[in-house]
Amino acid sequence: MTDQLQSRVQQTIDELVATGREVGVQVAAYRHGEPIVDACAGVADRTTGRPVTPDTPFFSYSTGKGLISTVVHVLAEQELLDYDLRIAEVWPEFARHGKESVTLRHALTQSAGVPALPADVTAEELTDWDRMCAVVADSEPLWAPGTRHGYHAWTYGWLVGEVVRRVTGRTVGQVLADEVAGPLGVRDELFLGVPDDQLDRVAHLEERDWSAALAIMAAHVPHLDRVLPPGVRTDAALANRRDVRRADIPAVGTLSARAMARMYAALLGPVDGVRLVSTARLSEISSVQVRGTDWVFGQESALTLGYAVEADGAMFGWSGAGGSLAGAAPDLGLSVAVTTNVLAFSPDEDPMEDLRSFILNGVASIIDPSVA
Repeated sequence: MTDQLQSRVQQTIDELVATGREVGVQVAAYRHGEPIVDACAGVADRTTGRPVTPDTPFFSYSTGKGLISTVVHVLAEQELLDYDLRIAEVWPEFARHGKESVTLRHALTQSAGVPALPADVTAEELTDWDRMCAVVADSEPLWAPGTRHGYHAWTYGWLVGEVVRRVTGRTVGQVLADEVAGPLGVRDELFLGVPDDQLDRVAHLEERDWSAALAIMAAHVPHLDRVLPPGVRTDAALANRRDVRRADIPAVGTLSARAMARMYAALLGPVDGVRLVSTARLSEISSVQVRGTDWVFGQESALTLGYAVEADGAMFGWSGAGGSLAGAAPDLGLSVAVTTNVLAFSPDEDPMEDLRSFILNGVASIIDPSVA
């Protein structure tokens, strides 16, 4: 079955590239700590013809939130962080405007009440850690912490990341490298800020209809412009900026599919002797903490401690703007990640989501043949 999964996935992404639906794709999956799919196709940069390889890093918008969330859980496992830590205890400036009761748990569950950014925020400001932390610290909460939740699209990264920095004395990118990517042997495939000597390895993103879709969404989604102001919308132009790629912006990340699948696999259990969290902590961080109508989108969503729950309820993790996704299905012992360098809006047919579902169903049928 593993050989069939690998063959079918490879055939599918080859066809997606050949038909022009995709330009470059990676798909990876682990089961019980072992790789079962590692496929790639197409080019990382159409202008140079540089091929996608299994270790090519892709700038992947919210899929990268899984990196900083995982960092938090590893530090909690080391007893350096507690989910009920009041953020102002380590970041006193954050207490302004009545935010002294906001906890790390509130931040991880998108219920801290500070999802908005100034309407005129710029891409240059996104790359300035101190500036953006000051913006978050000075934000007035839009609701009392824990009373509702709403997608903290950009602010999540600084809200959680500054806690990590204050507690460890290290940048969040360095903590990721030291505590997660390094032990898993993927230091050159999982990044927050990409080092200068690695920038030319990153896949170049392209647009199909994503920016147009964002503009339409901004006109109809209740509070989208509050969290994604026009100057910092999640499009290819922003992702391809070298200063943005270089900066630690922990609401996003640059990653390969195989490294991301490996990281989620190490949350579920040991991978080559490395396990990131205990069984008890895995149960805690994968359990739904909040459920209800999201303030930003006006739609139902469910969140665990630092991750979203997929619509089918089988997997926790994060999907990103335009098609990337990564996460884990504890009941199947499975982790899956997909990257793509074409940002597209696919309301009716999403090939990346189809690949995730195909792998999930394939593994489920191994466990229970009646599923097939």
